[in-house]
Amino acid sequence: MSDRVKSWVDEPSLPRFRPPAGAVDAHCHVFGPMADFPFSPNAKYLPQDAGPEMLFALRDRLGFERNVIVQASCHGTDNRATLSAIALSQGKARGVAVVHPDIDDAELERLHAGGIRGVRFNFLKRLVDDALKDSFLEIARRIAPLGWHVVIYFEAEILAELRAFIDEIPSPIVVDHMGRLNVSRGPEGPDMIAFRALLDSRDDIWAKVTCPDRLSAQGPPWRDFVAAVRPLVDDYQDRVLWGTDWPHPNMEQAIPDDGVLVDVIPEIARTADLQHRLLVANPLCLYWTELA
Repeated sequence: MSDRVKSWVDEPSLPRFRPPAGAVDAHCHVFGPMADFPFSPNAKYLPQDAGPEMLFALRDRLGFERNVIVQASCHGTDNRATLSAIALSQGKARGVAVVHPDIDDAELERLHAGGIRGVRFNFLKRLVDDALKDSFLEIARRIAPLGWHVVIYFEAEILAELRAFIDEIPSPIVVDHMGRLNVSRGPEGPDMIAFRALLDSRDDIWAKVTCPDRLSAQGPPWRDFVAAVRPLVDDYQDRVLWGTDWPHPNMEQAIPDDGVLVDVIPEIARTADLQHRLLVANPLCLYWTELA
């Protein structure tokens, strides 16, 4: 991994859609800077620096007011880059951490004080070597008193084998990128049907309706993504979140223009009420409960 990967557009277009006041980009990351926050020796990709100043400049350009910074896998369980970005945000960012199973309660409290409100479990084999379900469940039990939630990232083909594990998680759950389901089959495709069954199994499972650039093979404006996801937003309007996924980890080809991504929002959330739920009310419920 000698070459450091750049996975974002330097000057994204200005979106035509203007997000409502208080809008939250509920899924984004920071990379480094490496001189201050070295990447994990187990990282499967080595990105160029994409620090908080770049993230906040993008936030302002796109018309958002807040960010939820999700710990990137390239930083492993060292959450210092995420915590530093939150500290620099002047109260406009919260975070999701990745933690080691041996983390103690004092460290969990420190993360909470630093703005962390969730913990992420990653089941993508291209990004992590092991995903130990028993350890994850123990972490989920320990974060429950903090009022945190669990963010889970997996690919659609393993959803069935994860169901028993998911059922045991005692806290609210947010599914990254809808479990990377196949949008080309439309709103009645088998992946979407299975994902809806998961959402119907509990009333505290949320979906990030994100990443058309990852889930669609069509390219912008990702019509198949819109067709598949719009009914999901309609039917689960109080349990959907949206985010840019900037700086688009591990995307070396077909890097999306973030302004174009923002213009997908009114295609999947067609009314001002749905847009407010997706971008303001719903993320506040999970990350800024004091404002919800």
